[in-house]
Amino acid sequence: MMNRMVYKLFFMGLSLITTAVNAQQIAAPQVVLNQSGYYPKLEKSAVLLNPVSESKFELLAMPGRKVVYTGVLSEPKTTGYSKITTRIADFSAFNQSGEYIIRIAGVPDSPVFKIADGVYHNLAVAALKAFYYQRASSALDVNYAGKWNRVAGHPDTAVYIHPSATSKNRKVDSKINVSGGWYDAGDYNKYVVNSGISTSTLLSAYEDFSEYFLTQEVHIPHAKNKIPDILTEALYNLRWMLKMQDTGDGGVYHKCTNLDFDGMVMPDKALSKRYVVAKGTAATLNLAAVAAQAYRIFKHFPEQYPGLADSCLLASRNAWRWSVNNPNVVYDQDLLNKTYNLKVNTGAYGDKNFEDEWIWASAELLASTGEQTYFDAFFARLNAPVSLPSWSNVGILGYYTLIRCEGQLSERYKSVSSILKKKILTLADRLLTDFKTGPYHTVIGASLYDFAWGSNSSAMNQSILLINAYLFSKNDAYLNAAVSNLDYVLGKNATGYCFVTGIGHKSPMHPHHRLSFADGITEPIPGLLVGGPNREKQDGLKYDSEPELSYLDDVNSYASNEIAINWNAPLVYVANAMEYLEAGKK
Repeated sequence: MMNRMVYKLFFMGLSLITTAVNAQQIAAPQVVLNQSGYYPKLEKSAVLLNPVSESKFELLAMPGRKVVYTGVLSEPKTTGYSKITTRIADFSAFNQSGEYIIRIAGVPDSPVFKIADGVYHNLAVAALKAFYYQRASSALDVNYAGKWNRVAGHPDTAVYIHPSATSKNRKVDSKINVSGGWYDAGDYNKYVVNSGISTSTLLSAYEDFSEYFLTQEVHIPHAKNKIPDILTEALYNLRWMLKMQDTGDGGVYHKCTNLDFDGMVMPDKALSKRYVVAKGTAATLNLAAVAAQAYRIFKHFPEQYPGLADSCLLASRNAWRWSVNNPNVVYDQDLLNKTYNLKVNTGAYGDKNFEDEWIWASAELLASTGEQTYFDAFFARLNAPVSLPSWSNVGILGYYTLIRCEGQLSERYKSVSSILKKKILTLADRLLTDFKTGPYHTVIGASLYDFAWGSNSSAMNQSILLINAYLFSKNDAYLNAAVSNLDYVLGKNATGYCFVTGIGHKSPMHPHHRLSFADGITEPIPGLLVGGPNREKQDGLKYDSEPELSYLDDVNSYASNEIAINWNAPLVYVANAMEYLEAGKK
C-alpha cells in the first residue's frame, strides 16, 4: 500500500532471506493469455510479445492439434512508454468450448488454455476464501484451511489505549477488546480505513448479485442457520470494525497495531503489545458508511443475527454525529510520533481530504434511511470530482450505492441518480477508449501511470466501474472491457504471470506475505492478488527497466508482490460478477 511504503524500508534488511526466485525470474512465454480461460460469448484475445513478420495465427484444438480457427494478427502496437511492441491475436469470433493452443509461425506455441462456461468459478471461490485465511484472532481448522491450517494469533482481547487515543472513559494503557477482523496485507495490523473499502466491496458484490451468492459454497465456517458465505466473511471483519468505535462518543480508532511491524513469523509467534491509535474523521466516516450498508443487508437476516442490523445503524449514526462535530481530524502519524513517546511505525494510511468520505457515508445513510439530512450532505458535494476508488478516494462508492438503490429512494431523491449515471458513463467511456487502443487489448496498461503501487487493484476497480456501467446501461462493450482486465491479471500481460496465487500455470510463489512465508509450506496461500508491476520500485530491488515488467516474484518485493485486502476485494467482486453475468448470456 503506497501510504505504508515509508514504514517498510526496514524490510531491506530482509535481503538475506533466500528465495529461490531472487535471481531466477521465470521468463514470459512469447504468447501471453488468460491462464484461467475465456468465456465463449465474450471477447477473447492473446498477445504476442515478440513482433514477427507473420500475419496469421491459428487456434489448435487439443490434444489432437487440429486447426479450428485462423485469424489475422493486429498491426504492431507500441505502448509509448516502453520499448515493447505487441500484436493482438483476437479470436472472439470462435466460441466452441474446449482446450486450445495458439500457433504463430516463428515463435513457440502458446500454453494450453480453455474456452468454457464457468471458467472463473475456481478463481471466484479462491479469491473470496483468501479472506478466511487472513482472519486475525482465530485458529484455522484443517477441515476448512487444509494444509494452511494454523493456531490462533493476535487475540486482541486486551489491546492498549495509546496516549493519542484517550477519552473520558478510556485512559492511557487501559485495555479494550478489538478481537477479530482481517490482517490488512502482508503484515499483521488492522486498519479501519482500508477495511472500509474492502468490506464494502464484498457487501456491494452481494447487493448487486445476491441471487448468485445465495448458492455459492466457499467452504468456510458458518452459523447453523447459514447465510451466504460472502456475508459470513464480511461480517467477521465488520464485527471488528464495530469494536473500533468508542461507544462513549462515536469516534473510531484509526487502527489496531504494534508499534513496529512484526517479523516474518506466524501469528502465534508475534507477541508484541498491541494498541488502538488516535480517532480520526476518515476512520469514523468509513465505519459510518460500512455500518449503514450492513444495516440494509442484515435486516433481511433477523433470525440468524437478531439485533445486528439495528446495532449497525446505531453505530453508523453515532459515527456520523462524531464526524459532524469533528469534521477535520487528520491521522498524522509523523505529528503523533513527535507528540508521544510511544512511536508508531506501521502503516499510516493518512488522508487529509475527507470530501470523498462524506460523499460515501452520506450516500450509504441516505440509501438506508431516506432521511433529508443525508441527502443534503450528499447533494452539497454533487459537483465534487470523483474517480476510480482507492482506500483514500472512496466517493464513487456512494455513486454506486445510490444508483443500486435507486428503486428504494423516494421520488424527490431519484432525480440525482441520472446525474450520477452520466458521471459513471463518462468515466467508463474513457476506459473503453483505453481498451480499444491499448497495447495489450486491456483497459489497464494504456498509460504509464497505470503501473503504480497496487496496479492490479486499479485494474480490478476499473472493471468494477465498467460492470456498474453495464448493469444500468446493458451495453455489452462495458462488459467486454471489464473482462479484459481479468485477462490481464490472469496472465495476458508483459510478465506472463497470472498475478493470483494458486491460479494458472505461472503464478506468484513468493508473495510478500508473512503467513505464506512463515508457514513452511511451499505453495503460498491461494487466491491472493499481488500488487503487480510498479514502476516506482520503492523497495529498492533490481527490476526490469520497462514499467510493465517492474514486477518480482520475491518475498522482499513489497512494492510489487505484497498482498492486501483492498486488492483482493475488487477481485472477488469482478470474478464473481462475471460468473453471474456470463451465465445469463448462455
